[in-house]
Amino acid sequence: MTLPHIALHSVADFVSLQADYALIVIAQAAALPADLPARPQWQAILRRKAMKPAELGKTPLALDLRDGRRLALLMDDGGKSRFERLTQLRKAMMLLQADAPKVLAILAADADSARDAVFVAMVNGVPLPARKKKPAKPLARIDLCSPLVEADLAPVQALAYGNVLARELTATAPNELTPALYRKRIRALARERGLAIEEYDYKRLKKLGAGAFCAVAQGSHHEDAAIVHLSWKPKGAKQTVALVGKGICFDTGGHNLKPARYMAGMHEDMNGSAVALALTLAAAEMKLPLAIDCWLAIAHNHISSTAYHQNDIVTALDGTTIEVVHTDAEGRMVLADTLTLATRNKAKPDLVIDFATLTGSMHTALGARHSGIFATTDALAALAIEAGRVSGERVCAFPLAADYADALDSKVADVKQCTLEGEADHILAALLLQRFTNGRPWLHVDLSASNCSGGLGAVATDVTGFGVAWGATLLAQWLKTVPV
Repeated sequence: MTLPHIALHSVADFVSLQADYALIVIAQAAALPADLPARPQWQAILRRKAMKPAELGKTPLALDLRDGRRLALLMDDGGKSRFERLTQLRKAMMLLQADAPKVLAILAADADSARDAVFVAMVNGVPLPARKKKPAKPLARIDLCSPLVEADLAPVQALAYGNVLARELTATAPNELTPALYRKRIRALARERGLAIEEYDYKRLKKLGAGAFCAVAQGSHHEDAAIVHLSWKPKGAKQTVALVGKGICFDTGGHNLKPARYMAGMHEDMNGSAVALALTLAAAEMKLPLAIDCWLAIAHNHISSTAYHQNDIVTALDGTTIEVVHTDAEGRMVLADTLTLATRNKAKPDLVIDFATLTGSMHTALGARHSGIFATTDALAALAIEAGRVSGERVCAFPLAADYADALDSKVADVKQCTLEGEADHILAALLLQRFTNGRPWLHVDLSASNCSGGLGAVATDVTGFGVAWGATLLAQWLKTVPV
């Protein structure tokens, strides 16, 4: 996966570039700038459409010049939220990228607008995996005319790479991203980026007593499931964060088999692990001054003669016995043991964040435009919501209310995995996972916005990569709140 190359130019260089495809972002104003390229043509379009210049903040326009060049124009409304601004930039960019240009010019005199425009161009300039005779063409170069210098773009490129990587992994067909192939890809990334890696394979986990993870993994005839541990520890880092991701490479539902309508797309059930992995790499590239332990729970949830059943009682890694109520609630099973590994003994992270496409209940509650979060403190929840506002990846907080946990009382084990009623299942799942966090500060992200039809915010594809930008913003803000 290769991101577009960025060539830097001054604002004054834009006219001389004579770009075949160009996005122009202007500041909010009552009239078009006097020096706007092709200003008379833009004025004519506005007259024809009976639009005021200010409406360009809501409805970007495209202009085809007589020499064959295409321009898109957007007014950046600084009064709008980051999500709204990224959405409008994406709409403007799609007026150009629908033609799959090889080179794209961007003119933005405002630094923030330039950063966002580059991010939007980069994440939408890399096609997602597909097997077609005529593959989509990637964007090769961005000619950026702005006041930015190279150092300004490093974090933008890191986040763009993370978003594209998360989406690429999530969109890869299930026969091309089995647990074994996924682990191979992770090893290659670890070598490339200088991260330490340790793999807890099925046999090792079985020996350790990770019964919750192994209950799910045992349904596959390939014993290629594993919990993969990546670590990045920069010099001088005083804080440690554990990132945990659900990596179910295909979810049939097990013996509680999903119907076809709900099984379609279940290769995306590893999205949480893709987000955790991509966030780890982005944070390292951004040189955030903290140590990161990334734990990826990678398996299939298959149906077979060896798959786990309803009413099984399994013993988790920390000794908790779990009554299996529904085999399609496998995510909380693999995460339970992974969270235990991430927080037990000497591993005492200052913050734990897990990412998972965990419950249909969260999707029912929020749809696909927000993701839901649970936090161990109100301050942490507020920080998560603010990170959503700043990043443009919006989250909504739900309660970790102890009285809900009564529904998980079991007559035959320490705890039920879930209930069959399904009421407030997103809350019950979070309360179950909290039992395995060893009392560490914790955020649980239920990724209901991992796939949004027609795109979301900066991203034009259905697979959104939601969580990478949010996570990087959250970590940067959190570092400001902890003692040095």
